[in-house]
Amino acid sequence: MKHILPLILVICFFTNCSKDDNVATKDYTYFYPTDEASITNANIPGSTEAFDPKGIAISNEKLYVINGNVLEIFNALTLEHIKTIKEYTKGTTIIPLTSLTSVSVDNGRIYIGSTESRLFIFDEITNAGISTVGNGQWWQTFVHVFGVVAKDGLVFVKEKENSIKVLDATQITETSTWDLKPIAKLNTLKGYTEVYSLDVYGGNLVVAGRDAKSYLYYNIANIKKNATSSLTTPIEPELVQFVDIKPIAVSFSKDWAVTSENVGSASYLKLYPKEEFIKMNYKAVLSASDILGQNAFGTIVGTAQLDDRIFISDNTNKKIRVIKLNKSTISEQNN
Repeated sequence: MKHILPLILVICFFTNCSKDDNVATKDYTYFYPTDEASITNANIPGSTEAFDPKGIAISNEKLYVINGNVLEIFNALTLEHIKTIKEYTKGTTIIPLTSLTSVSVDNGRIYIGSTESRLFIFDEITNAGISTVGNGQWWQTFVHVFGVVAKDGLVFVKEKENSIKVLDATQITETSTWDLKPIAKLNTLKGYTEVYSLDVYGGNLVVAGRDAKSYLYYNIANIKKNATSSLTTPIEPELVQFVDIKPIAVSFSKDWAVTSENVGSASYLKLYPKEEFIKMNYKAVLSASDILGQNAFGTIVGTAQLDDRIFISDNTNKKIRVIKLNKSTISEQNN
């Protein structure tokens, strides 16, 4: 009997181990932000101007930042300052950049919007001037420019109040006139003189409709189909109406819709799976108004992402904040 008892104990031990090995678990993945770095006036050699970040964009590992009356270019990996662009130069034509709001980079071109009713187009590689649209008079081509995005052969320009004008990128050439006519017009429902953020994904232009309290969706195929009639009656968006949320910024990265939203006096950085976001399903995997309870965000007027870094243009705190996106998985054992 004394030999049987130890054998029973051994059998029970291995039986229990086998049972534990087969226990089902459920994994939960969550994301959280941490501060990695920031870009301020101190990162720009020789600069004596106050840092005033607005629209931002990333292209070919370069970070483009609208800073008051200039465009700053940084290495998006090292954050080293590369260049400051203060004026548009083409041949003997020199136009100082002033009152800038927004930037977009697409197909070898940099597009810069100004509330001085101009859109500047530069070569992405040489930074030489290609063309300008608008001549600085608000009653001409643009009633100021508060936002721009270029993608898939189209250029979308947010004007004052509730207007977006659409240009075909092929209209803009080395020899094109400043007074180009839009191929289509869109209606943002509400708006006045705020900087607007917009991006393109999945066949749709998406606008952070801060005044309309919603993300505004415009199907690009529909824009092209109804382009002519839209010049008389601008196309209105599809949307889901929010009550207290004011979308301020939106950009699309590899996996995410990277957005900012104001709720009351708080500013939130939010991450949505972009395939769900484009279907107007708003279930954020990250919603943060600060970094682990500290360093609250100010109003975020621009967002961009490169790898696990999220760049946010915090205009209230006058800096570009570089946030690391962290991922963690928790396993829950089902008894």
